[in-house]
Amino acid sequence: MKIGVGYRHELTPWLMRRPGAIGCLELTAEHFYGGRQRLQAFIDWRQQQANAPSCFVHGLGLSLGTPGPLDNERLSQFAEVAAACGAVWVSEHVAFTRTSEADLGHLNPVRPTREAVQILADHALELAERCRRPLLLENITSHVQLQGEVSETEFLNELCRRGNCGLLLDVTNLFVNSRNHRFDPIHWLHQLDPRNIQQLHIVGYSRRNDRFIDDHSKAVQPELLQLASAILDYASVKAIILERDADFPPDALMDAEIAKLNTLCGQN
Repeated sequence: MKIGVGYRHELTPWLMRRPGAIGCLELTAEHFYGGRQRLQAFIDWRQQQANAPSCFVHGLGLSLGTPGPLDNERLSQFAEVAAACGAVWVSEHVAFTRTSEADLGHLNPVRPTREAVQILADHALELAERCRRPLLLENITSHVQLQGEVSETEFLNELCRRGNCGLLLDVTNLFVNSRNHRFDPIHWLHQLDPRNIQQLHIVGYSRRNDRFIDDHSKAVQPELLQLASAILDYASVKAIILERDADFPPDALMDAEIAKLNTLCGQN
């Protein structure tokens, strides 16, 4: 199993001081749209590493849950980033970010219906074909728990089957949803086909009043590690990515975060 981080410019000094400390990096595709120099700088840096980390490419804005054709320009840009960095696989979200009238600017949940499964599955097949790489789809947090024709886990299992894709299971998103919507995350987990779970995301959560928030800015809490451990016992996960998008910590704390994951995976 590989352990790594979501690549952010702010983490570059830490990464440069820790050659070989991580096994994989996940690039957010949109961070490199129209920025060939930035992408080339990353490629050059990675090629200089004695044990270059594997690379994954993650998307935020393809809006796979929106009915109708995918945005061809965005799809082409995404595929170019994946090809340029030699991504092992690519990933996106079980979500929509656009309607026919507007770009909403954030990830929104889709209702778990058979029609929505087919829309997402068709788009998943198109994305994987365009990128010529395996595709994983990620669960998101939601302010409301949408009801539909099937449960969320049935929806995800069917989506993987029809879309010929796997799951990027976000541990923090699952935990946050389980607290906000009051369900048992272990029971939820065991309704998934374990063969679909290929990768994990994890990062600490925040709390505002009585709501749990996934703002990608906190150290990983013990309860998240416990949930991640249950997932690792249940499924043969290939990679874990530590996310951090704000309040970037000093080197020693980043080292400690990676050490937590190494210990979790028995790699100490």
